[in-house]
Amino acid sequence: MDTLITDGQRFLLLANGRESFRNPDFDPAPVVKLFTPDAGATWLLTEIDPDDNDHAFGLCDLGLGMPELGWVSLQELANVRGRLGLPIERDLHFRAEKRLIAYARDARRAGQILV
Repeated sequence: MDTLITDGQRFLLLANGRESFRNPDFDPAPVVKLFTPDAGATWLLTEIDPDDNDHAFGLCDLGLGMPELGWVSLQELANVRGRLGLPIERDLHFRAEKRLIAYARDARRAGQILV
């Protein structure tokens, strides 16, 4: 799991999680992009639940044409393998250009996450 998210990203994700619980209108930019290099799935994560550090929230696209906002287990992601047996990777070059809600709106229209 440690290779999926850096310590710095974990710090930001937890801070976003705390702010999200305080402010229901909080709409952070994604902190990290994870993807399967061999299965077409993508996750744009914005926060980690401060009370359950295994659960992250963000835009999830399993490559089925129906991206959605939701919670995902980081431990489960660490164990996911694509069609060729490759693990999930972190996009080292990802830098969010907009807030999560804008990514979600665009993804619903396109049927996939666009970054």
